[in-house]
Parts: sequence; structure tokens; C-alpha cells
Amino acid sequence: MTNPILIVEDDKKIARVVKIYLEEAGFRTIHAEKGKDAIESALKEKPLLVILDLMLPDTSGEELIQELKELGDFPVIMLTSKSSEEERVAGFALGADDYVVKPFSPKELVYRVKALMKRLQKKDMTVSEPMSFNNGLLIIDEQSYEVKKNGLSINLTPTEFKVLFSIASTQGKVFTREELVDNALGYQFEGYERSIDAHIKNIRHKIEDDPKNPAFIHTIYGVGYRFSGKRDA
Repeated sequence: MTNPILIVEDDKKIARVVKIYLEEAGFRTIHAEKGKDAIESALKEKPLLVILDLMLPDTSGEELIQELKELGDFPVIMLTSKSSEEERVAGFALGADDYVVKPFSPKELVYRVKALMKRLQKKDMTVSEPMSFNNGLLIIDEQSYEVKKNGLSINLTPTEFKVLFSIASTQGKVFTREELVDNALGYQFEGYERSIDAHIKNIRHKIEDDPKNPAFIHTIYGVGYRFSGKRDA
């Protein structure tokens, strides 16, 4: 039995529509109306993915996403009426992998779920060597989606890993925000370019000794970002 998609939504009508469309697309789903129920469900069965409403009766979605991220590295799609660019960027800064604004198209939501699942699957069954930088200081393993710094595992969200892997795979190249959105998310949607800034900020806090003076990811003002780590032979 495949792992379920956990729908955390207190509006029963919305939850029912999401459930119907996802199950028609071949996914198994479970539903939680409250934050505490979501935690219990996630403990019983590790979700394939979480679709999370930010406006819940017993807790804020912002608090809940932190609790869920402590339980596992499953991706999270935020489903919310908070639509401003600042709120979207804040959502990504909390660790969300995607952000869907209400009212929304159920078909588009299913598309986003499929796109997220697709990029988490291994595209190439051929085993590739992990990338090592700065004499083994930073190691990025595409096969296991694992990042290590000084031998210690670094907990990145799936989207953060994809952003880091994309930018580190081509040394010296300056990536625009649009290119990183396309590489990491697999599609383009209006307003998502600034989400990359939030992901880069999160990644820097996790892999840099001094995020304000980064050794690995540099900002190229007016253009985008460049990975400056020295790849080991």
C-alpha cells in the first residue's frame, strides 16, 4: 500500500473536492481537520506529501509546518487564502515546497502534486557519485537526496535540495531566479521568482558558517545566484 497524501483542511467541502480529484488521479488520501489530528496521522503513516491549510481552528499552519517537518522530510504544499507576495515568500521561508492560493483549480493542484512527486523520483537509475566540495567540507548526494557538512547530515526540504543541486551542478554559471524556479519546481508561475530568495536564504543558514558572508552561494546582483564552492577531483 502506497503512502497517503495528508490533506489538512478544516473546510469539509474543500477537503472533499481535493480528496476526490487526488483519488481520481490515483493517489491515496487521508484527511485531518485540525493540527493535532494531522500530527497523529503523520505519526501513524508517513505521508507521501502534505497539503496544508494555513488557517486552522486549533493552531496556525505556520506552527504546524514546523512540527510536521520535525517528523519527516515529506514535501508540503500550502493551501491558503493568503495571497500577497510577501505571504508567499514567508511560506517558502518556513519550508513549504509549493504554495496554492484559494480559490484554486483542483486540476491545477493535482498537476502541482504530480510535478512535485515527479521531481522527487530518481530520473536516472544509474548510480552517480556524490559531489564533494572544499576538500569534503560539503557533500551533495543526488541519489539519496542527502547533504552533509563536516560529515554531519543537513536537513533540507526537497525543494531546497533541488535548488542547491541545480546551482552546484554547474560551477561558475550564474543562474537567474527564473532558471532556478524552472529547475527546482519544474514549471513557471507568476510570483514564484522571489520564492527562490527565501529558499536560498534557508539553504545558506544550513550550509554556510556565516550566511551573511557565504562561501558557497553568492548573490550576483541584478542577475541571480552562483555556486562558488571548489569541487574536489
